[in-house]
Amino acid sequence: QVQVVESGGGLVQPGGSLRLSCAASGIIFSANTMGWYRQAPGKQRELVALLTSGGRITYADSVKGRFTISRDNAANTVYLQMNSLKPEDAAVYYCNYRTTWYETWGQGTQVTVSS
Repeated sequence: QVQVVESGGGLVQPGGSLRLSCAASGIIFSANTMGWYRQAPGKQRELVALLTSGGRITYADSVKGRFTISRDNAANTVYLQMNSLKPEDAAVYYCNYRTTWYETWGQGTQVTVSS
């Protein structure tokens, strides 16, 4: 079983930056995908960014050029650097860990973008 724990959310002004972290623990398989989803009030959960253990990256169109996903495989940690934040980026951000047969989610971390 794998657990993931997010950190790094908070309040930031429009145009500001935040860095989210997600650490996975437990029985970590080398072939996996870790990434971030977000859910704003009244909206469905949506993909933000994914990064496979092999280095393949997927970004939502809405964050391309502003967000950067990276990972430290040795530490089983994935990061999301968020720059040029907009009010519409405000949401609860969830970390996701998956393999071909298993998936788990973190509890989420709140990102608020407001002046």
